[in-house]
Amino acid sequence: MPEEKSPVAKTKKVKETSSSTLDKDLQLQEFTEDSSGEFLTSNQGVRINDNQNSLRGGDRGPSLLEDHFLREKLTHFDHERIPERVVHARGTAAHGTFESNGKGSKYSKAAFLKAGAVTPLFTRFSTVAGSRGSSDLARDVRGFATKFYTEEGVFDLVGNNIPVFFIQDAIKFPDFIHAVKPEPHNEIPQAQSAHDTFWDFVSINTEATHMVLWAMSDRAIPRSLRMMEGFGVHTFKFVDDKGVVSFVKFHWKPRLGVHSVLWDEALKISGTDPDFHRRDLYEAIEAGAFPQWDLGVQIVEASKEFSFDFDLLDPTKLIPEELVPVEIVGTMTLDRNPENFFAETEQVAFCISHIVPGIDFTNDPLLQGRLFSYLDTQLKRLGGPNFHELPINKSLAPVHNNQRDGHMRQTINSGRTSYEPNTVGGGCPFQAGADMSGFVSAVEKMSGLKARDRNLSFMDHFSQARMFYISQTEVEQQHIVEAFQFELLHCTIDEIKERMVGILQNVDDDLANRVASGIGVKTPVKLELPLNRQVPADADVAAYQPKPANKSKIAPSKALSILANPVNTAETLKVAMLVTEGFDAAAVKASMAALTAAGAQPKILAPHGGTVKGDDGKAIKVDFALPATRSVLFDALMVGGGVGCVSALSADARAKTFILETFKHCKPIGAEGKEAAAFILDTVNSATGKDASKAITAEHGIVVDSGKKADADNFVKCVAQQRFWARPFVNDITV
Repeated sequence: MPEEKSPVAKTKKVKETSSSTLDKDLQLQEFTEDSSGEFLTSNQGVRINDNQNSLRGGDRGPSLLEDHFLREKLTHFDHERIPERVVHARGTAAHGTFESNGKGSKYSKAAFLKAGAVTPLFTRFSTVAGSRGSSDLARDVRGFATKFYTEEGVFDLVGNNIPVFFIQDAIKFPDFIHAVKPEPHNEIPQAQSAHDTFWDFVSINTEATHMVLWAMSDRAIPRSLRMMEGFGVHTFKFVDDKGVVSFVKFHWKPRLGVHSVLWDEALKISGTDPDFHRRDLYEAIEAGAFPQWDLGVQIVEASKEFSFDFDLLDPTKLIPEELVPVEIVGTMTLDRNPENFFAETEQVAFCISHIVPGIDFTNDPLLQGRLFSYLDTQLKRLGGPNFHELPINKSLAPVHNNQRDGHMRQTINSGRTSYEPNTVGGGCPFQAGADMSGFVSAVEKMSGLKARDRNLSFMDHFSQARMFYISQTEVEQQHIVEAFQFELLHCTIDEIKERMVGILQNVDDDLANRVASGIGVKTPVKLELPLNRQVPADADVAAYQPKPANKSKIAPSKALSILANPVNTAETLKVAMLVTEGFDAAAVKASMAALTAAGAQPKILAPHGGTVKGDDGKAIKVDFALPATRSVLFDALMVGGGVGCVSALSADARAKTFILETFKHCKPIGAEGKEAAAFILDTVNSATGKDASKAITAEHGIVVDSGKKADADNFVKCVAQQRFWARPFVNDITV
């Protein structure tokens, strides 16, 4: 059998990943030169003696065209950027492993789901609408794409942090993206859906309503990439070793729980640290706090495909977990950051068509279009059909086929034959066949007329949107209302606002009324929508119009609420320890020890950089200075005690703003002693004009540490809870 060879210089050595102790031939291999005794060279290996001056005709003369080093260097620089992704351009990623618990083998013959299988992987998180330079904290869907380097080949699970999508058919995808992107006449706004064209589109295409509710919820502004769920969105098929087919929905469940920021925080984080999510993931992995997600599946037997009141092939619908529980089949751990952002995070090519034996596609019309579009996108971005040879995309399973040549071909194939079947090459490479673990598409009976049509089972556009809304807590519902108001107030066309309120009436009357009151629209609104699809000549046109949700028969689903499913942990949360000269060193040291023991990350915050001295005369390093940070970058606050410290902080306007923002955003606040507690109370009272003394309780997330262990434990518990939504007077604070 002809051997595929890839030339590697003898001076290079293999660097193994830290992700696992897998056999070397099953690991991603990166080739790196020994850095000792390196000389600067051209791309052809020629040593360069002067990299400071171009070749000139005289020391003040013109540069010469024959300077091949200059031309090579500038040419490479001029071509360093490849086209950014049309969607999901803003992203970050990490390496890791997936360890199977074996439970997935009941439904799929995929080797990476076998008990004990450990598979290297690469996961990329992203926003959808913004460019590469946009903020991490845009209100947006987050991409959640994972490349499994399995022993049977590459499997790409390309999903989002929201389980449904805006459209039902891929033919509408270009329209939707054009609508949400900056408007073409002025390229404004960047990474935002708060503009006319987006709301015009979704208010006409009512199939988007369910997804719009998710996008207006806290799901669209996650606290951390490590604290959000992931979904495969579509219904796929599992095939077991006997050929039995079942339907499957994929879920990623974060071990740290699902947490979000407030919209006010998101706006301020975007201005303070637009790389907030990227930095958070990178620093957590560097610190050894490896994020983990459990991979879960919802399994539906093929015989029960039509047992729901929605269509499994409709990507705007989800399967409530009350109907089909999520079964955990393994765990992903991200434990290594990329060493080169471009070579790995930018050049990684996810294709939904990359599947392995044991997994197959359904007839979901959005999925079917993605099967074409993703591959076509890689051809454009990465220059040709050989993108799979880039190290980050390369399969760990051996690759043997008759594909040759093409742009940027790296593999040097030997042998005479590049066709199959053949006898000249001994018949190699052979077809694997089903008995040799070859991929076999699941057999499916197909019938029907060729037509541009959509089953009427796709016409319910509002029931699950209502289910989502009524599943939220009052706090989450208020956030959704405020998000709709913020977005629609940025629309300049009144007709669009009215149409959107009319749509919300079909979901929930209270939601529609609350949104309308904030944007100046009177309710009820008579909704008239264009019939934006073909209807058969003998069909009832009314059947092709979306119907209002049957509000009395739709039950909530607890799994859809973030706040109804709390995961209380202090792990990796950042706690600002606000101090200045003369702080109570013993108290701060004890609090930091308690927080660290719980997995939190206490950080010294002071009015200035450098170091700060406690009342013991010892200086400690300042991690953050007030002029260069804001409360929105932290999860909790502890105000240092000591008369001198509190007196100095009381005169610092930035310290007061930090406290007020933390209070307003319902985050935990600690006070090292009665002086610090009095300072916090005075600050809040001055801002609200009210007596906030009753808010200084552990029930409202504000703990006074009097030096007792119980106080320290209470503060740690408050940090783990993260938010205290019942805290009074937060709406009276304007910062």
